Amino acid sequence: MTSPGWGLAGRLLAAMTVVVLAGGFTAWIVAAAVGPVVFHQHMGEVGMGAGPAAVMHAEEAFQSASALTLTIALVTSVAASLAVSVFLTRRIASSLGTLTSAATRIAAGHLDSRVDRPSLGVEFDQLADAFNDMARQLEESEALRQRLLADVAHEVRTPVAVIGAYLEGLEDGVTTLTPQTVSVLRDQGARLARLATDLAAVTRAEQGARSLVLAPTSPHALLSAALAAARSGYDSAGVELELDVDPGLPTVAADADRMSQVLGNLLDNARRHTPRGGSVRLSAHLTEAGLVRLTVADTGEGIDPDQLGLIFERFYRVDTARDRTSGGSGIGLAIVRAIVHAHGGTVTATSAGRDRGSRFDIDLMPAPGQPV
Repeated sequence: MTSPGWGLAGRLLAAMTVVVLAGGFTAWIVAAAVGPVVFHQHMGEVGMGAGPAAVMHAEEAFQSASALTLTIALVTSVAASLAVSVFLTRRIASSLGTLTSAATRIAAGHLDSRVDRPSLGVEFDQLADAFNDMARQLEESEALRQRLLADVAHEVRTPVAVIGAYLEGLEDGVTTLTPQTVSVLRDQGARLARLATDLAAVTRAEQGARSLVLAPTSPHALLSAALAAARSGYDSAGVELELDVDPGLPTVAADADRMSQVLGNLLDNARRHTPRGGSVRLSAHLTEAGLVRLTVADTGEGIDPDQLGLIFERFYRVDTARDRTSGGSGIGLAIVRAIVHAHGGTVTATSAGRDRGSRFDIDLMPAPGQPV
């Protein structure tokens, strides 16, 4: 166990005291050595040679007055300097003590702890800002973890309960292993597997830009690949899929695989919410702000205005009962938002209301060096 030793405030005060005393002592030595010589030279210049008693008396008076004045000035300056040093060391020690206390509270689990800027210079302000950013990220991560645990518990509860009930029925002889029973068990097992896959996907998406491999990519290439991948499912569902891309669009810095996942989720979502005979348009154009906008618009069920702000939350479903039976886990749009944000873009949803279709817009910055 190490001894406590001197704190930072004590070390700073001691260092400042040594500097002040060294400066004062040096000034006193220089003044004592130089002052009499200069005074003697000035006396000679006015016609009073060395040796007379008056000159000697004047030099002694000068030395005595200089020594007294310099001593008083040095004592006063040392006292003033030490007072300022004490004030500064207390300010610095107080700020660092506040930071230490906040770090201790965070270590104890109080992630809402923050510190104020000490106004002791840009370095201390940057330290406070960095600490607050770290605490904020930790708080957001903890909230994300807690929400994930709650969401997983909620989603797993139903299929596990169904599987458990059927297994108990089989053990007790109440239920027989009919094709219908096997189908129910298989569906619930598939639901659990799908949930695990979706959770892994949203976790990778929320890792952000660290997991992206960005390269200049043509918007037309992105949309064409997404359309080709979705074509078969749309043909089977009887939903028309259209492509409309403005010519001459700049490339975007994108991870083609991850953006393919984004567009695939949006197209899958649009197909499931568009009845047979409806249509989905996949388009791209340049906005007035110079952004490349990728759009997936359908003529399907639409979304109530009061739900538009919630649909990108994990496990949120516009129609809970229908989505649970049609294959949606409620994670697809959360994955979309996480990947788009990792690209530095935004995704928004609009709808005129129920049965009036919906539209999803992804805005991305053109790749560096691209003309807009």
